[in-house]
Amino acid sequence: MPVVKNACSQFMPGGKIVTETVITVRGEFSHRYPAERAILSASVSFDGEDREAIITETADTASTVREHLAELKHDGAITSWSSDRVQIWAERPWNQDGQQLDPVTHASIGFRLVFTDFDELGRFLSDFSSTAGIAFQQIEWELTDATRTTATAEVRSRAVKDAVSKATVFAQSIGLGSVRATALADPGMLGDQAASSGSPTTFAIDARMAKSSGDPQLSVNPEDIEVTALVDARFLAT
Repeated sequence: MPVVKNACSQFMPGGKIVTETVITVRGEFSHRYPAERAILSASVSFDGEDREAIITETADTASTVREHLAELKHDGAITSWSSDRVQIWAERPWNQDGQQLDPVTHASIGFRLVFTDFDELGRFLSDFSSTAGIAFQQIEWELTDATRTTATAEVRSRAVKDAVSKATVFAQSIGLGSVRATALADPGMLGDQAASSGSPTTFAIDARMAKSSGDPQLSVNPEDIEVTALVDARFLAT
């Protein structure tokens, strides 16, 4: 909420009295940018009673995935990828009659892939979605570091301009003319306002995956990344 306060009266040369009014506002600006990177989290996992067979099957499937990723890295479709060491654990489940069964071994290897080519991401998902033991957990959409830095600077600058515009309108509405900034701060840091419910710069990210009925390949459709900046500003209006 904007805050408007009478500040003080000043005597100017010639005996003219000028009243300054304090106006405190919050500026905001948002802009949407196309996603530039997709971070895919996936895993290879198997379970069963034959411990050695489960470990071998997990390792072999992970090796196949790694070979494919090496090709994608060579072609420039992904910028980087990593995989965890195989995790192995066992448990003895219970049946519906309350009897404990033979031990079941679980083996799992996690993968993290950074795609810049979203068409190749769709093909990768299609190629491995039906492969036994492979599961996809989530896709995170990102801007590159350079774009994120530029975007943050841009929206913050526009947020300050929004604050100036608001303060000018408020000043004119009470019969004053010019405004002069005396303080700029992240939300909630000017002391006489409630703390902000959000961070100064936030990234709202959403994305969808769809499968066309006429095309067996998964179509990955990232939504733009919204970058929002908030700024609190205090002005003197005369």
